[in-house]
Amino acid sequence: MAIILLFVFKTPLRKLLIMSLDRVKRGRGPVMVKTVAGTVFVVLMSSVYSMVKIQKRWIDDGGAVNPTDQVLLAKHLLEATLMGSFLFLGLMIDRLHHYIRELRVRRKTMEDVKKQNRSFEDGKFEETKALEAEASTLREKLKQLESELEIKTREVNTSEANAVALSKQSEGFLLEYDRLLEENQNLRSQLQSLDLRFSRSTSKKNT
Repeated sequence: MAIILLFVFKTPLRKLLIMSLDRVKRGRGPVMVKTVAGTVFVVLMSSVYSMVKIQKRWIDDGGAVNPTDQVLLAKHLLEATLMGSFLFLGLMIDRLHHYIRELRVRRKTMEDVKKQNRSFEDGKFEETKALEAEASTLREKLKQLESELEIKTREVNTSEANAVALSKQSEGFLLEYDRLLEENQNLRSQLQSLDLRFSRSTSKKNT
């Protein structure tokens, strides 16, 4: 009962008791404990059998009570009570030790999981921060590229307008060239006709 009470309340003695039971359960400890428990159980069954045998004898004797049998019955009853209490308390101690150790292991596992979650969250936060910085950099580059594209578009539109103007101007030059060529041809023909007339008039004067 004292051991069970030490298990129930969290004291430095409980930690020492748990360590002691851990050592007992290592190696040949479990075999020894099972051997003791088996021996106690055999003694318990023997006491119970003796009590049943004494009561059966009383029934066969017609209810006559023998003082020796009363003493033996009380002795066997006390032994059975002690052995049963011993086995029950031993089982309780074993189960309490098992559950406390299991609870400690699970708490440790939960703490490890919490630490992993914290580290994962910290790493995820840093990764998110880096992604946000990269996204802002990409946005700035996108704005810069959009401004450059707008400038290039304006330059292309200006070049197209200049090309259209130059095309119209070249068409005007071609028309003007054709007109001048035609006038030149007319002037040459007129000049040839004048030369012909002049030569005729000169020949007449000579005659």
